Amino acid sequence: MEEDRQSLLILNRNELVTVDDVPQLIRDAGASFAWEEFFAGVIRNQHTRIAYQRAVRQFLAWLEPTGTPLNRISPGQVGAYFNQHPGSVPTRKVHLAALRAYFDLLTTRHQLFLNPATSVRLGRYSVVEGKTPEISREQARMLLQSIATSTPVGRRDKAILATLIYTAARAGAIAALRVRDFTSDGTQYSLRFLEKGGKSRSIPVRHDLQVVLLAALADIGCETLPKEAHLFRTARGRTGLLGDQPLNNIDICRMVKRRLRDAGLPELYSPHSFRVATVTDLLEQGIPLEDVQYLAGHADPRTTRLYDRRQKRVTRNTVERISI
Repeated sequence: MEEDRQSLLILNRNELVTVDDVPQLIRDAGASFAWEEFFAGVIRNQHTRIAYQRAVRQFLAWLEPTGTPLNRISPGQVGAYFNQHPGSVPTRKVHLAALRAYFDLLTTRHQLFLNPATSVRLGRYSVVEGKTPEISREQARMLLQSIATSTPVGRRDKAILATLIYTAARAGAIAALRVRDFTSDGTQYSLRFLEKGGKSRSIPVRHDLQVVLLAALADIGCETLPKEAHLFRTARGRTGLLGDQPLNNIDICRMVKRRLRDAGLPELYSPHSFRVATVTDLLEQGIPLEDVQYLAGHADPRTTRLYDRRQKRVTRNTVERISI
């Protein structure tokens, strides 16, 4: 039956692949259907799908020389794999989560009697502050002011950067914005973002952001476009004009790097740096954590605290006072 499914196409890594791409150990166990179910059906987020599939493939490739069949994988083997895993603790935790989730499905489908990854433990790892560098207020203002708005591409880039700053949205959520997501109730515009985990949130558009957004959207004739059309489009080479294809999050990252370079600012910053700066700025002003949490779209306030760089500034001031 599994051999009859070789022509079946599944969506994986944004391209169509055949079931021939299923690892040999999985096919030998007659578990190709569960592979397709997990990576094409259960995991809906594209980035999670790619990361989890890479993690499972790496484990199976490591296991292959041992000749162990799928239903004989032991917790000891999973533990031995992570003992020699070269990744950082966060990377290993992601890989362990991938194995647990995948083996859970195999257990449900009666391909495994017990999940061999459930009892495996990794070293403790606690994060009190995120690693994303924070762009300063002065640098963010300088970047916005450096963008010439004499071309549609310039107006688009300024609108994207202003949206990053004044909504604390992720680059992927901004790239996914469509005409239907930019609305007005007659008194104020708002943007509706589709965030990680399928969460949707509506953020009011402040006046200066509204000005740059309307200027950018006028270039694509937003009012006459269908509701499903994307708000932000790619450029037509170096013409300064916009094309018909939508931007993706990678395009936005590259644009930010290019604009930072043109403004003479450090290229270590990324779209996420604006998110960090906005969260820290609001917390410094005494805005309640739960309000900032909603703006950032975090399910857990502990995640919002990872974006708070106030303690880092205190530490810097402290070490500068050492008199040795």
